[in-house]
Amino acid sequence: MFRRRRFSDLIARQLDLFVQENDELIRDCEEAEAAYDRAERDEAEELYGDYQDLVETGTEILADLRDNFARTLDEGESDAYGAEFNRAVAKRLSRFALEIENR
Repeated sequence: MFRRRRFSDLIARQLDLFVQENDELIRDCEEAEAAYDRAERDEAEELYGDYQDLVETGTEILADLRDNFARTLDEGESDAYGAEFNRAVAKRLSRFALEIENR
């Protein structure tokens, strides 16, 4: 039997809001990744750095969203919420998930 995650509805709404409010950033990430993929070897490193900067910005926004809500919870709930949030980001917005646990 599948167990419903405790914070899943809340996190889904938070990620919906992130996508809505940061649609330009997400598009910029997609475009930067595509530019890197098309780049010649001599420009690839710089273009990948540009892509990484955009991803880092998105990751920081998501981590701030997570941390701001987590501060409203007690310690046990905060840990469960944070872990569930990180899993949801990995599933839905994977480009921002690599470093989110470290933030």
